[in-house]
Formats: sequence, C-alpha cells, structure tokens
Amino acid sequence: MTTRTIGEEAAKITETPGQEVVRPLDHPLSPTGGLVILKGNLAPEGGVLKVAGHNYKTFTGVAKVFDREEDAFAAVQAKKIKPGDVVVIRYEGPKGGPGMREMLAVTAAIVGEGLVDQVALMTDGRFSGASHGIVIGHIAPEAAVGGPIAAIHDGDSITVDVPRRKLTLNISAAELNKRLRKWKPRKPPYTSGVMAKYARAVSSASVGAVTN
Repeated sequence: MTTRTIGEEAAKITETPGQEVVRPLDHPLSPTGGLVILKGNLAPEGGVLKVAGHNYKTFTGVAKVFDREEDAFAAVQAKKIKPGDVVVIRYEGPKGGPGMREMLAVTAAIVGEGLVDQVALMTDGRFSGASHGIVIGHIAPEAAVGGPIAAIHDGDSITVDVPRRKLTLNISAAELNKRLRKWKPRKPPYTSGVMAKYARAVSSASVGAVTN
C-alpha cells in the first residue's frame, strides 16, 4: 500500500519487451481456455469444469451420493472414497444451500488422500479457483428444484467426457424420467428470514444465481 495514485504507480512500471498479453485466436496460450461447460442428461443447463493446466479426456466412475458437503467430507476422511468413484454432492445449489456453498474442503481432502486424479466430483454447489482435479460445479438445474442430479443413486455409472463436453448418467431416458417423477421436494433448510426469502427468489446457476 502506498500513498501514490494509480497513475503515479503506472508511470513507474517498466514493461518487459516481447510480452504477448493479447494473443490471436490462431495462436492461443491454451487450446481450451480455463473453463469448459459440460451438458448432458445430468446437466441440461450445464456444469462448469476447470481445465486450466490439465489435459482431461474422459472419466467413467461409480456414484457415491451425498446430500450435503459435510457428509461427503466425512466419507473422504473415513477413507470410504476409492479410485474410480464419482463423488456427488447435491442440495448445495443456489436454492438448496441456500447460496451455492463452496466445496473446497472436500476437494482439498481428496487431494490429501492422493485421489485427485483417480476420482471425479460433481455438485450443484460451487468451487473456488484453488480446487484441483475433475470437479464439476454449478450443475443445473439443481437438486432442490428436481434437476437430474437429484435422481442419481449410489452405484450408478457416470461419464465425464471433456472433449465432447458431456456429463452423462448412464441409464436409459425412461429410467431417468421414472426417477424424476418419483422425486419430492425436500424441506428447505430455512423456512423464514432472509435466507428463506433468498432461496425462494434466487434463479438457476445457469443464469447467474441472481434474485429479482
């Protein structure tokens, strides 16, 4: 922190010759950019995967389903998450959280267990930029409104296909629709006060999780 103005600070900077701050489309820093949007029967409105610094292709694994972050974290600590698992954390979205809770603790625990390249994690909550591994957040529609993530069962097969930008629950359309018809809304975590009002008003993550 200084007492100088931004203009004064800028005047003291010496640019390093040859820096390419803005690159042409045919000569990008990375072929993928930092984020990709995955869609499919599990995320009709999309989910976000950070790919910066990685070369992800496809991952197919077995679902381990949790309805809140704390239960997923406890499972990792208890060494119940194994290579080949897809950790599913739902009811943590804009309405379900409410407020799109951050799943950094779980991803950090997975890294600590040495599983970062051996498991995937998907959630209707969000991640920070510090998260590592195959982690898909902002799944929409979220579980709290009956999105397909609410229909996943333990043991289901899930495929993350980065080149095709697909996130797929490997069951038939008929079975998925059957499960969704049986789904019933959960009791919200807040029934009064500002958090309850927020949950009622907030939109899907796919359109910014904004209130009107």
